[in-house]
Amino acid sequence: MKYDCLIIDDEKLLADSTAEYFNLFGVSAAVVYSADECRNFFENNSADLLLLDINLGENSGFDLCRELRETISIPILFISARSSDDDKIVALNIGGDDYIQKPYSLGVLLAKVKAVLKRYGQSGTSEYSDGCLTVDFSAKQASVNGSSAKLTSLEFKLLTYLIKNRNRVVSKQELFDSVWEDKFTGDNTLNVHIRKIREAIEPDPGNPRYIITVWGDGYKFVGDKK
Repeated sequence: MKYDCLIIDDEKLLADSTAEYFNLFGVSAAVVYSADECRNFFENNSADLLLLDINLGENSGFDLCRELRETISIPILFISARSSDDDKIVALNIGGDDYIQKPYSLGVLLAKVKAVLKRYGQSGTSEYSDGCLTVDFSAKQASVNGSSAKLTSLEFKLLTYLIKNRNRVVSKQELFDSVWEDKFTGDNTLNVHIRKIREAIEPDPGNPRYIITVWGDGYKFVGDKK
């Protein structure tokens, strides 16, 4: 599943109450309590923003941030009860987008998260480009080596979802739940749309480079944004 925010904090009561508050006010949030749970989360889910505690039991939020930054580029907001300027400098230098002091006001934190999500949605994910395939999400246009790729509105929406969840397996059920408007859509219809997208963007549709079928699970978009 896709969430607006993933909260990674070993203070379970605080993390749970924060997620509950976010969900109540329209920001879909999930919670994990350790670095291992975070890794497991990203095997089958995605998020547009992370709230990451510096202290995760025996693990360091700094180390987890460095690890995550190897595969994802979404905003990471550090939360911590520590007030050291050194911590703040490290957090920003390793890829953090902000440093939030505990205890925090849920209302203030929610406003900050919404602002970051809005900014990220408008600029941070406005385009995918790897030198061959370019997809402009806001203009709803795709091109291959400068030539327009013809896609229907639904095909573009499907491609966009796969790209924004790239390098992880997206199940067919997740695509039905998150992309499709017709809840009675079946595997055959999805397969046809995937085939048409491949014909539009793949150099060799019979041997796809971008949209890989993971048999028994779903599909994975493999790409490197430049």
